[in-house]
Amino acid sequence: MVKRIGSLAVKEFLHLLHNWWLPAFMLIGGAAELLLIGWATSRPITNLPLMILDNDRSAASRTVAAALENADTFTLKAYAGTLNEIQEAFDGGQISAALVIPPGFGSRWADIDITLANPEAMRPAVGLWVDGAESMAARAAVRAAEGALQHVGQQALTRRAHAQETAFRQFEPSIRVRFNEELSEALYTTPAELGLMLEFTVLLFAALAFARERELGTLEQLLVMPFSSLEIIIGKSIPALVIGVADFWLLLAVIHFAFGVPVRGSLPLLFVLVLGYVLVELGKGLVISIVSKTQHQAFLLVLMVGMVDFMFTGFAAPVESMPKVLQWIARLIPAHHWLTILRSLLLKGAGLDVLWPNVAALAVLGLIIGTFSLLYVRRALD
Repeated sequence: MVKRIGSLAVKEFLHLLHNWWLPAFMLIGGAAELLLIGWATSRPITNLPLMILDNDRSAASRTVAAALENADTFTLKAYAGTLNEIQEAFDGGQISAALVIPPGFGSRWADIDITLANPEAMRPAVGLWVDGAESMAARAAVRAAEGALQHVGQQALTRRAHAQETAFRQFEPSIRVRFNEELSEALYTTPAELGLMLEFTVLLFAALAFARERELGTLEQLLVMPFSSLEIIIGKSIPALVIGVADFWLLLAVIHFAFGVPVRGSLPLLFVLVLGYVLVELGKGLVISIVSKTQHQAFLLVLMVGMVDFMFTGFAAPVESMPKVLQWIARLIPAHHWLTILRSLLLKGAGLDVLWPNVAALAVLGLIIGTFSLLYVRRALD
């Protein structure tokens, strides 16, 4: 049995060697895509075009405008004369944010100590317009503007507090960020992208296993040979399993050495869990391979299954913010538990004492998917 399975595995490896462009494209192309995504997300958002409308033209308004001009997030495009100019610039996609300073801002700024004593007094305020069509850039603009304006306001209040005996007291919060001290986007996006690319790689190679034989007309020849259906399944699965595990370690090396993603957890534990996850996705890929009539159809089904999994992994949107029904559906997606395990192992150094709920869920889902896949594929081959 072992010899027959080995011969089938060798046949699959020889076929991949003959069509070397496919594994090369998946491995090298995946690593290149990961590098591009990491470089794009590891850099802070800067140089967002900004327009300022100063209807007050006072020293206070110039101070506020200068605070946004000096922020690295913005690049001043022009000073506007009217609101219509700002509206036209937004409609034409020429700016991402606009600061509108109303008339009388300087006088209210001068009376800021009165607003502290009288909460009903009119406080100095400015307007910030942001292009929400690009949500990531909009969030970065809002955070940068809030930080710059709060800094200016705190400086003014501090000067007033020292110059006058008021009840205002400053305090500095002690903030500590764990696991991602620099709040790098790459430490969040690259592990998630690694997990998704690993899923697509395993699904694709497994899905092409029987679809390729059927399209080339060699499936019937394979079935009349002295191989049992179980031997055929195992022999077809070994190359996809080897390529999937090798792809994972290649991508892990890329994000570790190129972007400094730490590996704080146990490598042996990570290897075991990777092997288990690849087996789960392998079962799904074999079902796709049996259902598909051609390689093109198998490829399209892989894209459909992968995109559905992508929506429930928490990469695009946090699962916790989804409706309860969708949260329950997400718990049935192996990739959701895998990304939680991967991030916790790499960034937090978590062990089985913390990860056991996700590991148990992945094991149960793998047992169900694997049993169904084995029975379905064997019945289809028989």
